[in-house]
Amino acid sequence: MEGGKKFLTFLLVAVLALGCGFGGSLIAGGYYKSTAAVEGTNTVQTQEPAGNTAINAGVTNTTDQTGTTTQQIIINPPDISTLGEAIAEKVLPSVVGIDTVYETSYSSSYWYFGFGDRGGAVEAEAQGTGFIVDPAGYILTNSHVINDGDYKKVTILLYDGREFEGTVLWNDATLDLAIVKIDADGLVAAELGDSDALKIGSYSAVLGNPLGLQFKFSMSQGVISGLDRTIEVTSDGTSSTTMESLIQTDAAINSGNSGGPVVNNKGQVIGISSAKAADGESMGFAIPINIAKPIVEQIKRTGVFERAYLGITGIGLEEASGYDTETFKSRYGTARGIYISTVSAGGGAEAAGLKKGDIITTVEGTEVGTMNKINSILVAYKVGDTVSVTYIRDGQTYETSVVLSN
Repeated sequence: MEGGKKFLTFLLVAVLALGCGFGGSLIAGGYYKSTAAVEGTNTVQTQEPAGNTAINAGVTNTTDQTGTTTQQIIINPPDISTLGEAIAEKVLPSVVGIDTVYETSYSSSYWYFGFGDRGGAVEAEAQGTGFIVDPAGYILTNSHVINDGDYKKVTILLYDGREFEGTVLWNDATLDLAIVKIDADGLVAAELGDSDALKIGSYSAVLGNPLGLQFKFSMSQGVISGLDRTIEVTSDGTSSTTMESLIQTDAAINSGNSGGPVVNNKGQVIGISSAKAADGESMGFAIPINIAKPIVEQIKRTGVFERAYLGITGIGLEEASGYDTETFKSRYGTARGIYISTVSAGGGAEAAGLKKGDIITTVEGTEVGTMNKINSILVAYKVGDTVSVTYIRDGQTYETSVVLSN
């Protein structure tokens, strides 16, 4: 695998850490006004863009001869001249550059001509982004930025210019998340927001190191373009992984932004940059921060992250070879869900009565179409917790409670 290279099938491509040859506004001024026809009393809510810096807003109502009332909203920015500047000042000190040295293989045809060798191993380098989530030195990034844990050295570059060797505490290639630790003082932790509160059209900014450390600590602005997106990622064109529940943004995400923060208009992190469209414009994708929060907290508390499982293996119906909607609907009563391939002996699923051939349709009330979706739901739970599972058997729908196991 070259620098954790990942490509999205057909349309999408993973935002890779930029490797050495291996791949690897909204409010721009100080004045904004809009008019809209309203009736009765107008209520305007404003948000603070960053820290304790507030935007002052005034509302003026006027009534024309027809009796229609219009409102004019005037927003006066704080001392920092734009929202973008306020966010950059707040968030950039928490952003880091990540340089990963890893070993990759190469082949040579020179040996056919009587010189050189067939190939071997060579060191390669990839660069990406991360951000500090705790002043004790915990850094969140993508798994592919640290080559999915297969690395020789990870170096962290801080915003103030200092460099430290990092230790990878945990990574998961299926979630594309990793946590790196450094021993340093004077660190500034990013403020984490609530990705569940996002709406289409919400402000978003992407911070990181596009195209590598040559353009380190850059920022782009845009809006949230979509929610709950599903994309398929392939590794070196061999195996594929389906990522679900992603945030879509039109803020520029480029190679090297991987693992960096996507923030809201308060400078709170709401996502982790992960992928972009290869053939489309302004289509970037981020992992919701709420998926990462329980992982970060457990590792800070215990030093490890213990995944909780249902105790099954399975495959999404839509991922099955020769997928045909009508065939699955006629056989199972649904064309979306997880077909249970095996049930682990002694696990929670077995105790709850689940069997091979059952189709899991929801976990804790959320529809599931892939095992990755189930895993992303379960990161919020620990071993011993109980979750509700809805499943189909012989055309009938049932619900059961599963005690999670490791």
